[in-house]
Amino acid sequence: MHILGEMAKSITGAREELGEHAPRIETIKIPTDKIREVIGTGGSVIREIVAESGAKIDISDDGTVKIASSNRESIDKAMARIKGITQEPEVGTIYKGKIVKIMEFGAFVNFFGAKDGLVHISQLSNGRPATVGEVVKEGQEVFVKLLGFDDRGKTRLSMKIVDQTTGAEIPRAEGEPEEVFESRPPRREGGDRGGRGGGGGRGPRRG
Repeated sequence: MHILGEMAKSITGAREELGEHAPRIETIKIPTDKIREVIGTGGSVIREIVAESGAKIDISDDGTVKIASSNRESIDKAMARIKGITQEPEVGTIYKGKIVKIMEFGAFVNFFGAKDGLVHISQLSNGRPATVGEVVKEGQEVFVKLLGFDDRGKTRLSMKIVDQTTGAEIPRAEGEPEEVFESRPPRREGGDRGGRGGGGGRGPRRG
């Protein structure tokens, strides 16, 4: 009882989680048809994951993946890479990504494993910028929300509805409509649309 009393001075109960450097094994299940993608040609992908994360990885034929390390961060890195290969992103979820390419109409963001998506210029920030480069640059890390997919299956993302400091979604004002993704290129201001004159006329009538 004396020993227990002395121990209680340092900790009064069991920890909710293992210590930061305690050896641990995390287990996840992946679809069996994705095993080949995680392993890669000649084991290239799994070797890369092990080298980058520092974790040990074992994959069974039934899709059970065991990730072992004495470092929580190592396990998290390996887990994120494997999930990025085997899972699909969820609409409405916020992800942290990196700007990989800037175009006139928006920026492409690598946000989920090897998956890229487009943040249209209208979804970069509140108040439409004149150019994409005013808001972001290549290599910049950003938070994006997955809005969905267009009719061609392209991924649609938004930055302006996510707090870029905290990664939390910015709540909509009461009565404000949901964000609508604008897929067309920016409209040219002051351009002549042609074919129709001012005042709503359609040209002279034929008698």
